[in-house]
Amino acid sequence: MLMAVTRQVSQSIGSCELTFLARAPIDLERARRQHEQYEAALKHLGLAVLSLPEAPELPDSVFVEDTALVLDECAILMRCAAASRAPEIELMSATLRPYRRILPLESPAHMDGGDILRIGHRVFVGLSTRTDSAAVEQLESVLDPFGYRVDTVPVSGCLHLKSAVTQVAERTLLINPQWVSSGAFGDVKTIETDASEPYAANALLVAGSVIYSTEFPKTRARLAAAGIETVFVDADELAKAEGGVTCCSLIFEA
Repeated sequence: MLMAVTRQVSQSIGSCELTFLARAPIDLERARRQHEQYEAALKHLGLAVLSLPEAPELPDSVFVEDTALVLDECAILMRCAAASRAPEIELMSATLRPYRRILPLESPAHMDGGDILRIGHRVFVGLSTRTDSAAVEQLESVLDPFGYRVDTVPVSGCLHLKSAVTQVAERTLLINPQWVSSGAFGDVKTIETDASEPYAANALLVAGSVIYSTEFPKTRARLAAAGIETVFVDADELAKAEGGVTCCSLIFEA
């Protein structure tokens, strides 16, 4: 059974960590409605959704993807560079423990799950303001016995690797070439975001469909032209907290 772990939007999300965006007011109730729509989309695609309760004191806690990398073999706990997010890791550890062997990254490494793009047994890691080379070395050591290859990808101009590129089909990536080079990913097909929609590269491929924000109509048209089957959700309120559709769930075989 395919499971998605989510967490309800925190009442303190207005105090979220921001790196590349200017702070703007976040409508809490609207953000919560959009998150409910997102969870409904996951259920529509056949996933079992484990919706965790709100963590009122943790502004960024809705973005559960940053806390762990969940593989068939294990769950690797991240070490977020933002100190305010450390308690999120502890909460997610308790949630994942019934499903996976837990392997934590150790100090002084820092890594966010949003910087990890896994395509089969290849794991691409963005070197960003949130992820460093010490964490990459640890990840390589942990994953090598399981047969995974880890490759680093320089990222500039955005928060995470998945802000710049995500997978939308078996061998197809959606990419903003201004923030990451398509050459880093080898022999794959790419669909470039429309230049007027720099944040449009974040899409969630799950159960053969792509969950995608309604905020990017021009790039959405490019996905449609490529035959990508898409489920649309409103996500612009959480985007004010530098979040996207990949950020709000951890998906794995339960």
